[in-house]
Amino acid sequence: MLMEKRDYYEVLGVGRSASEDEIKSAYRKMALKYHPDRNPGDKGAEDKFKEATEAYEVLKDPQKRQTYDQFGHAGLSGAGAGFGGAGFGGFDLSDALRAFMRDFGGFGGGSIFDEFFGGARSQERYNRGEDLRIRLDLTLEEIHSGVNKTLKVKRLQACDTCGGSGLAPGASRQTCPDCRGNGQVRTMARTLFGTIQQVKTCPRCRGTGEVVTNPCPNCRGEGRIAGTSSVKVHVPAGVSSGNYMTLEGQGNVGRNNGLPGNLVVVFEEKEHKIFTRQGNNVIYQLPISFTLAALGGEIGVPTLNGDEMLKIPPGTQSGKVFKLRNKGIPHVNAYGSGDELVQVTVWTPTKLSAEDRDLLQALNRSPSFSPPESDKSFFRKLKDSLGF
Repeated sequence: MLMEKRDYYEVLGVGRSASEDEIKSAYRKMALKYHPDRNPGDKGAEDKFKEATEAYEVLKDPQKRQTYDQFGHAGLSGAGAGFGGAGFGGFDLSDALRAFMRDFGGFGGGSIFDEFFGGARSQERYNRGEDLRIRLDLTLEEIHSGVNKTLKVKRLQACDTCGGSGLAPGASRQTCPDCRGNGQVRTMARTLFGTIQQVKTCPRCRGTGEVVTNPCPNCRGEGRIAGTSSVKVHVPAGVSSGNYMTLEGQGNVGRNNGLPGNLVVVFEEKEHKIFTRQGNNVIYQLPISFTLAALGGEIGVPTLNGDEMLKIPPGTQSGKVFKLRNKGIPHVNAYGSGDELVQVTVWTPTKLSAEDRDLLQALNRSPSFSPPESDKSFFRKLKDSLGF
C-alpha cells in the first residue's frame, strides 16, 4: 500500500513563498533530527527522514518546484520527479542518505559528521553545560568497605519558568539573521599569501542557528538558573586519593535545553588516627611490654574488620613486623585485599617504683639480659672507630 503524500511545504514547515535558503535550512534541521544514525531502529523517524528529503529534492529545484506548485504531486508522478513513482517505493533510504550527504557533506565549511559527533557547529557542543569538579573526603573505613554518599551540588539547572527553553511565554525561536540558520559565518582575511576565506562560529547564535528575541525574564534567555541538587554516588571499595569518578549528565545543564555537563568526583582520603596506608596495605604500630616481648603471648590488635588476636613469639625484638593477611584495603574492581602489617615496638617504662628498680637491677645481673657477644663486639668496634 502506497503512503499518502503530504504537502511538501507542510513537511518542511515552510510557507509557499519560502526562499531557497529557508527551504535548505528547514530541511537540514529536520534531517538532523530524524537521521537514522540518531534514531537507530526507529522506523517512524526513518520515514520522516525520507519524506523530508523527498520534499527538499523537489522544492530546491526551481523547475520541479514550479511544476509542483502548478499540479501538485500528480505533476511529479513520472520520471521527472526523480523518485521513480508516486510513493516511497522508488525512493528508498539509500537514495535519501545519498541526497543528504551530497548537499550537506561539507555544508558550511565543515563535515556533516560534526553535527552528530560534537563538531564545531553542533548545537549540543555550544549549548552543552560545563563540567563540574567536587572533592569527596573519605575515611579509611569507608574506603575499606565502599560507601554510598549523597552529595549536595551547587549547579545550574533548568529554569522552572521557561522549562529550559530561554523563551518568554508564547515566544518562539527565530532563525539567526547573521548566519541564516547555518551556525557559521564566513569572513575574509588578508594574509601574506593573499585573501583567505575563513568559516567561524556565528557569534550571535553561538553556533545554534537560532536566536531568542523575547527571552524569559527569569533566566534572561539562558534557560538555566543557579540551584542546589542532591546527587547519589557509589564509591567502590579500594579507591585512593586522587582517584576520581565521572558522573555523566550531573554537571551544569546546558543553555536552552542543551546537553548537561558531567560531574567529576575526586576522592580524598582522610588521615587515620592509628593506621597508615601503604598501597593496599595498612600499617599499625603496636607497643608491647618488655615481659610480653620476652615471654611471648597473645595480644588484641585492631584491624579495619575489628580486633584480631596476634601471637607474639618469645624473644620478639622491637621493630619486628607481623603480617595479618587480607586485613588491608580491597583491590579496587578486583578480587582480594592487601595485608595489615603490624610493627611491634617494645615499650620502655618511664616511671619506676623502688621495688621495680630492685627487680630490674637483679635481672640486669643475669647474662640472659645482656646483648649477645656479637652485638657487644659490634658496639666495641663502633666506639673504637669513633675514638671513644
